[in-house]
Amino acid sequence: MFYHFLYPLVEYHSVFNVFQYITFRTIYAAVTALVLSFIIGPYFINKLKVMQIGEVIRADGPPSHLLKAGTPTMGGAIILVAAIGSVALWGNFTNSYMWLLIFVTVAMGLIGYIDDYRKVILKNSDGLKARHKMGAQLVVAFAASIFLYQTGFDTSISIPFFKDFSIELGILYIPFAALVITGAANAVNLTDGLDGLAIGPMMIAAATYMLLAYISGHYKIADYLNIVHVVGSGELAVFAGAMVGASLGFLWYNTYPAQVFMGDIGSLSLGGGLGMLAILTKHEVLLVIVGGIFVVETLSVICQVVSFKLTGKRIFAMAPLHHHFELKGWAEPKIIVRFWIIAIILALVAISTLKLR
Repeated sequence: MFYHFLYPLVEYHSVFNVFQYITFRTIYAAVTALVLSFIIGPYFINKLKVMQIGEVIRADGPPSHLLKAGTPTMGGAIILVAAIGSVALWGNFTNSYMWLLIFVTVAMGLIGYIDDYRKVILKNSDGLKARHKMGAQLVVAFAASIFLYQTGFDTSISIPFFKDFSIELGILYIPFAALVITGAANAVNLTDGLDGLAIGPMMIAAATYMLLAYISGHYKIADYLNIVHVVGSGELAVFAGAMVGASLGFLWYNTYPAQVFMGDIGSLSLGGGLGMLAILTKHEVLLVIVGGIFVVETLSVICQVVSFKLTGKRIFAMAPLHHHFELKGWAEPKIIVRFWIIAIILALVAISTLKLR
């Protein structure tokens, strides 16, 4: 809104020139999302309490989690409203990538909302059936991937640490991109098991892709670093900045001991948006490093299931991995902060790959 209504006023006064700069709008998108989170957070949490929309704790989980029963959930709506509201103020909506990113984020959030609604409000412990939930995610992911393919989007993928090496996928880029989006969405969802555990690494990953979006969209910097220049991707830094601000604001309420949980409406929307950012900036494979915490959490579940089905034995005391450490006696804050530290290290490693090739 500000870009479209205030930047044209530059012909009357040069001060309005700042609205053309992505860096300026990214910073204030983050600040705006943070402020919006602080404004709507208390109201929304109170509404959830009044409506008795509380978390249902699984009986086979760690015993300490039983104390969290009834904590307001579906708080991911705070993140969505703050992030999208901020983007509406600071984004450039002549950019088709911005619309696509909003579509995936909101659509994944809607799927998460339906799942939360069935579980928490309708008291259906299963929520959406797994096949329906995954099917809906794939429809969204394939729709976005097909759109990109039809617009002539670059269908090659670069491999971190390798210079001048890429793999051309052609039409196979469609299922690949869909896998990245759905994989990221469900990985964040699996990680969301402790107070602040998922939102911390998510904020770090969003900040990393905020940087990657800017440099991918800047021809001179992209050329200097020898990475793919994606025309228009720089504008996505504004969206990533809003995600950082909204996540930071939500963390204020979600930090241990949590006043509110994000629910699937938050985890699926954030994960889907992160996956879409990775695709649009042409750093799809790098997401494995940037989102390493999410990847390890997902792999721990896969390995646990495969091991139990093949051998009847479990690799971990419980999956996802954070529950394993809980049952080993680690205090919840220790697990959370150590996972955050690892997420920061992984983000730095990911950024270093821009030169270490």
